[in-house]
Amino acid sequence: MERESVIVGGGTVGAARPVDLLVDAHVHTGFAAGRDAIGVVVSAADRAGLTAITFADQAGPETTWLQAYADAVRRASRRTELTLRVAAEIEIVQPDGWLAFPADLGQLEAVSVAMSRLPLPDGPVGPRDIRALLGTGELTPEQVAEQAVTAMIHAVERASRYAPTQLARPLSLLTQVGLDDCVITAELVDALATACRSTGTSVEISEAWRSPSPRIVALLRDAGVSLLAASDARYAVEVGRWQYLRRI
Repeated sequence: MERESVIVGGGTVGAARPVDLLVDAHVHTGFAAGRDAIGVVVSAADRAGLTAITFADQAGPETTWLQAYADAVRRASRRTELTLRVAAEIEIVQPDGWLAFPADLGQLEAVSVAMSRLPLPDGPVGPRDIRALLGTGELTPEQVAEQAVTAMIHAVERASRYAPTQLARPLSLLTQVGLDDCVITAELVDALATACRSTGTSVEISEAWRSPSPRIVALLRDAGVSLLAASDARYAVEVGRWQYLRRI
């Protein structure tokens, strides 16, 4: 099979890096946020012509199924020619980048760092509360952007100590809050890119979340950050199906 890739980003600084569209770096299963069994997801990936997928179900301190999850992926790997990797999506919960790690990371081949709530000193807050704080002036758009990027930088530095690290749908939280892309300055992107390069962290381009934006993708690409195609699929039929990635 001919390897398919796409050159992403529209910047002019540095060499463009192809993103491999035959590898899906973030899929979900019925173990957590997804709907289908691991075998069903693998079959869908095979039909989509993929060569590899990374299972990245959401896990946290209360998760008790990681052993069974890893065992199921490894059993499936014996019945397919696809490369299957065991990972978990783990949430940032504190401004210093502390993550809601499960008790045992030994089953994981990678960690996908995610931010669905903004970690503030009093605890993480979701999009609705962030909008309220913006409305009262307790937070400014610039503060939200800076705090989000700073927490992500600390998080990838922490996570990379334990396993190869990916950054899931970065800055999608800001889109959910309704903040314009321009609030993410080139300086903030550069700081994030520096952290990713120094820790070997790859950034996922999420098909499901349309994140990061084409502008951020271009800046990261030109800064030499490794970029991965990630469907973030919750249903097997979504695995390896690219529309947003092709457009950008």
